[in-house]
Amino acid sequence: MNIIKHAKELGSEIEKGVEIVGKKVSDAFDNLASHLPFSNLAKKENGNFHLEVDLPGVKKDEINIQIEDDLLIVSAVRHYKNELSRDDYYICESSFGKIQRHYVLPDNIDKEKIDASFNDGRLVIELEKIKSAKPRRINIK
Repeated sequence: MNIIKHAKELGSEIEKGVEIVGKKVSDAFDNLASHLPFSNLAKKENGNFHLEVDLPGVKKDEINIQIEDDLLIVSAVRHYKNELSRDDYYICESSFGKIQRHYVLPDNIDKEKIDASFNDGRLVIELEKIKSAKPRRINIK
């Protein structure tokens, strides 16, 4: 009988541990997600891609876009306003500091023909397919 009681107590302890770990993992992902900028990715009819990244409160010269192998990396820095400090906020849902997002590029993107523009807190990146990879209509003779 003592073994059954011990097994139940052990099972209860394991359940509590799983709940605690699950909560910690959930909190970690919530924290991570709050530092990722929101983005929209659309595939155009011609096969090119249109990427929009929301970067409110970021200055154009604080944005860095680079390509490493098959990754497009967008990073930026959002600073606290000069007249406010961390301690001045009652509620602060905006993330400040370095923010970064990685996008895996398809093989058929021309890495030399990537254009970017920034207006009103929105970064727009146009990704063009390699000419040979673009769909084309074949006429029947």
